[in-house]
Amino acid sequence: MLHHVRYGASRADAPPLLIAHGLFGSARNWGAIAKRLARTREVVVVDMRNHGASFHDPVHDYPAMAADLAEVMDGRPHDVLGHSMGGKAAMVLALTRPDAVRRLIVADIAPVRYAHTQAPLIEAMQAVDLSGVTRRSEAAAQLGDVPDDGTRAFLLQSLDVEGGRWTLNLDALRANMDAIMGFPDVSGRFDGPTLFLTGGRSDYLREAHHDRIRRAFPDATMQVIEGAGHWLHAEKPQEFVAAVASFLDG
Repeated sequence: MLHHVRYGASRADAPPLLIAHGLFGSARNWGAIAKRLARTREVVVVDMRNHGASFHDPVHDYPAMAADLAEVMDGRPHDVLGHSMGGKAAMVLALTRPDAVRRLIVADIAPVRYAHTQAPLIEAMQAVDLSGVTRRSEAAAQLGDVPDDGTRAFLLQSLDVEGGRWTLNLDALRANMDAIMGFPDVSGRFDGPTLFLTGGRSDYLREAHHDRIRRAFPDATMQVIEGAGHWLHAEKPQEFVAAVASFLDG
């Protein structure tokens, strides 16, 4: 089973909220958001397969990730929130097991194939010589091919300095990059309430995707968080929590 962290208490008047992070992320990245949302419900945050403290596996596709989420849910209907890669896994879960999901929140991703790749970031991490690294700053100095300070800091959260290793299964993620950037051919439909949140400065979720979204999620609402990019939950946490809480409370 996926490693997961629980916040808050189980309540009879609100189902648990399951949170699935994006590529290169972890449950720890969502701790502050989870704690705020846990004031009114139980919140469960997972490390996706090949990330964080969860198991490593050569398979890394959305049907497998959706099955992982269902296992954590243990037969109880949940509200489900997924960002980016986690959003695609959440969508596949809702489409293939609609009875398991009450409300669905998809953060800055669409059920489509994307043309870009994150393989260069994996290659940059694999190129770091960890044998003499005693501090994250030393590894950061070797990530010269990653020009953005924020991205370097984000990647370094998955570095186990004492263990001299990345907690990410970089080989599996690189081998499955085509599946990660794509979206499986799923014929189901999720009729439950669905919120698609996007950052005003992000180009991941576009108007051109709306028809595809509404075919699979007919009760979908689109909402923009102005001033946010792809990591909208980290850039605009107050606005993000407010949007999620309002939607969950119906």
